[in-house]
Amino acid sequence: MNRTKSAALFEEALKYIPGGVNSPVRAFRAVGGQPFFAQHAAGARIWDVDGHEYIDYVCTWGPAILGHAHPRIIAAIKAAAEHGTSFGVPNELEVRMAKLICAAVPSIQKVRMCNSGTEACMSAIRLARGFTKRDKIIKFDGCYHGHADSLLVRAGSGALTFGCPDSAGVPADVARHTIVLPFNDPEAVERAFAANPGQIAAVILEPVPGNAGVFLPKPGYLEALRRITEAHGALLIFDEVMTGFRLGPGGAQARFGITPDLTCLGKIIGGGLPVGAFGGRADIMDMLAPLGPVYQAGTLSGNPLAMAAGIAALEELGISTDGAPAPARAASGRPYQRLEELGASLEAGIKEAAKAAGVPVTINRCGSMFCIYFTDRPVWNLADAMTSDRTRFSKFFHAMLDAGVYIAPSQFEANFISTAHTEADLEQTVRAAAHAFKQL
Repeated sequence: MNRTKSAALFEEALKYIPGGVNSPVRAFRAVGGQPFFAQHAAGARIWDVDGHEYIDYVCTWGPAILGHAHPRIIAAIKAAAEHGTSFGVPNELEVRMAKLICAAVPSIQKVRMCNSGTEACMSAIRLARGFTKRDKIIKFDGCYHGHADSLLVRAGSGALTFGCPDSAGVPADVARHTIVLPFNDPEAVERAFAANPGQIAAVILEPVPGNAGVFLPKPGYLEALRRITEAHGALLIFDEVMTGFRLGPGGAQARFGITPDLTCLGKIIGGGLPVGAFGGRADIMDMLAPLGPVYQAGTLSGNPLAMAAGIAALEELGISTDGAPAPARAASGRPYQRLEELGASLEAGIKEAAKAAGVPVTINRCGSMFCIYFTDRPVWNLADAMTSDRTRFSKFFHAMLDAGVYIAPSQFEANFISTAHTEADLEQTVRAAAHAFKQL
């Protein structure tokens, strides 16, 4: 497939932007080759500058749950922009967004808007430390919480050792306050608390990790984390930047019936514009300035364009301020059920295609999030994910792209389905996958 214009743009970008991209995974280094440059997108499709059309399963890494350029979201942004793009003082849209979030997410009594998922997680960690007056946190291998220093940490040499910096520029003194453990291993969490009595402020995790592919919590795992943190006076933080409003109106916590102390949000609540939020119990949130001693601020927090876009997205999904889904406004009339059905159909089709071609794959899916691992073993954590054949995945990725299907350009990223995807899109995707599997 000829991508001459994309190649020229990438060559030019390399002169002015580190690596030619503004977020590393976009460079396609995990799969080889060069990225395509987008021209425009609509519904479930994206077009590159060379005129090629793709069925899009990246969905801007999650926010486009209604598809690209949804008319209601575009109209909301235009209407908001007519009144000004930023105020620097409170605006009514911030209040409307806060009410929608607090009504829909079981654990959130108060919420603070910010500008990215990274900022939300960074602020939630600071708040947890300020509330508990403890310094250490636990995170898990394979869970990504943005690029704040204390969260860019990889596992140490053993389950009870402190983490090591996962990026240049992160001081070891910062990393030593972060303990990194394997996901889906509650006994490791118990041991970490026993080894650090009265020192751990919080456990932070993606309840359904989507940054090492996708893997699900084993039955009882999230319940165990809730029980352990309560027993030790630590906070439980759910990073639902990806899963929030994607796995259902109340996110993963409603889907699995777990109530965390703090929740981080992003992506969908901005309707495709930059956004973040964190919220939780009122007594914890009231520790934030100007009420309390934990400082957090942002010039563009609660930006009216992002709030307008996010409100339109949530209302289109059927979210209302009375805590129950309003009459669904999405084209399907039942957005979350529709997403579940599409996800199940695509999963079954790809599994059948892989089996017919004799290619071992494990497909992990939760609602409209999914990942195809090229391994014959179950994937419950990062160590399992690392058994995937990345060379095979790279070949599969490029075969799919040449067939007009865009999946995440890394074995270790989630894919997403939107309400704009159709049965015809899924059928085309399965046909492309069947052809790609035969080439491996």
